[in-house]
Amino acid sequence: MPDVEISFDLSRIDFRATSDQLMASYWGSARSDEMHHRAFASSFCVGAYIDDKQVGFARAITDYTVFAYLADVIIWPEHRGQGIGKRLVQALIDHPEVKTVSHWSLSTNDAP
Repeated sequence: MPDVEISFDLSRIDFRATSDQLMASYWGSARSDEMHHRAFASSFCVGAYIDDKQVGFARAITDYTVFAYLADVIIWPEHRGQGIGKRLVQALIDHPEVKTVSHWSLSTNDAP
């Protein structure tokens, strides 16, 4: 697997690339940029980077105490199948900000 950096710095998220990837997905095709701006701002977001270029994104909708819903877990097509999505999800679950969360949820039609 390539050297992947995981970052929770929202300022590093390539909004244009992330929004485009999500709008190309089956679950995000009806969303607008404005919807993504609002969703990202009110979520716990994480990005995956190879050589400082974003290759993945995920977010958690959470109360930071008991419940978190994993959303928009997406890896750019050319980087899929390398375990990057699993690393993003694990990074979210392991983050100290959500250490007391006991209920994590994810709904998907296509995750392996």
